[in-house]
Amino acid sequence: MGEIMKTSSFSLTEAKYVAGGNIKHVVLENVHTASLKVRSRQENVAGVKLPKFEYFTEGETKNDLTGLARGGQQVQQCRVAYVKAIEVLVELASLQTSFLTLDEAIKTTNRRVNALENVVKPRLENTISYIKGELDELEREDFFRLKKIQGYKKREIEKQLASAKEFEFAEKDSSQKGISRNSAHNLLSAGREKDEDIIF
Repeated sequence: MGEIMKTSSFSLTEAKYVAGGNIKHVVLENVHTASLKVRSRQENVAGVKLPKFEYFTEGETKNDLTGLARGGQQVQQCRVAYVKAIEVLVELASLQTSFLTLDEAIKTTNRRVNALENVVKPRLENTISYIKGELDELEREDFFRLKKIQGYKKREIEKQLASAKEFEFAEKDSSQKGISRNSAHNLLSAGREKDEDIIF
């Protein structure tokens, strides 16, 4: 790059020296539009749109008569040197812009990664630990509830067994006294049936 710019500067100096100080006016008289133009397009690299510059020539260069009086050859050499410099400058501008755009995209991505690691991830971990704690608490409550229910059922079974034993004991006692279970009357139906013991 430096060598090309040095060569183009030397060729411009030679052209000015040979053609005289009015080389600027001579070139402007013979050139009406720019023969080299630069256009830009975009390239997608890993989801990042990078600008890409490329130069192109538009039309034919009609500067054969430039510096015809004197210094024409040096003007042409200067033109060729500057065309090479433009090629390199366009490539350099394209690369530099791509590097800056990629650098900005990398910084943005790093900021997002830092935000995920330092903000979102701790929040999610806190939420997970809170949910685990709540689930453990619910599990302990369910375990305690089941223990209470089992204790209640056990007490009920013990009560039923105790009442069954009392009933069995009462039945044995009544059978020893000569009272059968089948001979016991219903108190509600006492008025309907005749009592054998009453003598009226």
